[in-house]
Amino acid sequence: MSRLRIGQVDYLNCLPVYHALEEGLLSLNAELVKGAPAYLNKLFLQGDLDVTPISSIEYARYTDSCLILPELSISTEGRGGPNTLFVSKLPVTELEGRAVSLTETSATSVVLLKVLFDHYYHVDVQFETMPPDIEHMMARSDGALLTGDDALLAYQRVKEEHLPYHVTDLGEAWKEFTGEKMVYALWVVRKSDSNDQSCKIDEVRNILLKSKTMGLSQIPAIIAKAREKTGLPLPVIEEYFATNSYDFDESCRRALLVYYDYAYKSGLIDERAKLHVWGESGE
Repeated sequence: MSRLRIGQVDYLNCLPVYHALEEGLLSLNAELVKGAPAYLNKLFLQGDLDVTPISSIEYARYTDSCLILPELSISTEGRGGPNTLFVSKLPVTELEGRAVSLTETSATSVVLLKVLFDHYYHVDVQFETMPPDIEHMMARSDGALLTGDDALLAYQRVKEEHLPYHVTDLGEAWKEFTGEKMVYALWVVRKSDSNDQSCKIDEVRNILLKSKTMGLSQIPAIIAKAREKTGLPLPVIEEYFATNSYDFDESCRRALLVYYDYAYKSGLIDERAKLHVWGESGE
């Protein structure tokens, strides 16, 4: 069997999980494939990746074909540093009938925004999907959804240039609405009956968990790498990593099910998803 192909979201928020691998502190007998969340989602669902972080909402849409790797996720408890921002020319509650631009690079956050519009803000808007460029998005609409590094850079630009926009942290809005944290991504593996494949997945899982532990113990080095990549001020980067969590505990499971419940109520998934985790219930 050929080497496993492992997805790596090419955003700062994945650095703590992959830093040790990138720096050669750990070795992994697998090929790392970098890309934006939507790109990795596509590769995984096409069968071109064996293990990957995947947008949480995509797991709900394909529960029959994948399992969640335990102890790994990307989540925030309220304000996310920011991970997911909505920038608008008017307060969110005043956007009735207006056009809103959605980033094409994310899936979970798109559903999060739609759920909040439906059930929290009670505002009906017109959505359009496009590349994550704040200037272009705001030229075409009255609001823009940005995620990951794009959100960080846009937030800094709004502050530095004193742009006349309202900025809403969607993780914070979700916490205000539901009282739950927001789980943006899960690590998943394709289902397989192969014992050889299962052994390889166990090995990958253990390496990823070890890499996560090492990464979280080396946050200063990760912050330095993030500053070099983005040029963002130190306090912005420090806050960003301080607000992200990489565990998958009971609070994450509960929060995910609440999120899936609202996604189902908004007609964005076909059924309320159940969580099937690698190594549990005979998997």
